[in-house]
Amino acid sequence: MNGWSLPGLLAGLHDDISFRLEQVRKLYGHPVAKGEASETVWLELLRYLPERYRADTAFVVDSEGQFSDQIDIVIYDRQYTPFILKQDGRAVIPAESVYAVFEAKQAIDAAQVTYAEGKIASVRALKRTSLPIPHAGGTYPAKPLHHIIGGLVTFESEWSPPLGDALKQALSKGTPSNQLDLGCIAACGHFGRREDGDYNLIKEGRPATAFLFELIARLQATATVPMIDIRAYAKWLNDPQQPTQTQI
Repeated sequence: MNGWSLPGLLAGLHDDISFRLEQVRKLYGHPVAKGEASETVWLELLRYLPERYRADTAFVVDSEGQFSDQIDIVIYDRQYTPFILKQDGRAVIPAESVYAVFEAKQAIDAAQVTYAEGKIASVRALKRTSLPIPHAGGTYPAKPLHHIIGGLVTFESEWSPPLGDALKQALSKGTPSNQLDLGCIAACGHFGRREDGDYNLIKEGRPATAFLFELIARLQATATVPMIDIRAYAKWLNDPQQPTQTQI
């Protein structure tokens, strides 16, 4: 026996995240500072994602020059993303590279579910390009656009019980353009949307770790982002106000 314990390691990961979120809630008085500190804790949890993924607070942009709202957590492809821009310390990520988006709040309630849905919708509404993929034997067809995972992560819930009918009713009001797929309430459990449209509400002792594992499983099912049409973005180099392209 070497003294290692897998249950202990997994429990420790959750306990660290939960403790830090609780400290943020107790110690930070200013709501903006509290929100940014919470985002940082969740982003550090997502550093456990495989290296092909990155997570940042970011805006998302498409090839038509449309931007999403600012998103607390954007999970995107780093291996095949041709450009990540920075403006005032915030990342700007092409829509094709996005796998998932999450809002991070102190506590979940109906208003926060609606708020997160609006943020998710602002990303899903963006245009995404997808080109055929060349390979040694020819060309694969363009990859169909994947569903962008959307969700909400919090420390606790304003409902009692936190994982009950009130949560399910709030989640069920979503539409394909804005619905939440996955979320975590670090103090008590996590939730996930099933293929039939209903939700699993899972009460457990180590929600942050369980949420991370479920997120990884869903990212694995998504496979790889589509091949971006970089020329669709390059057209904006001619005139930032009205893109044109002159062919010679």
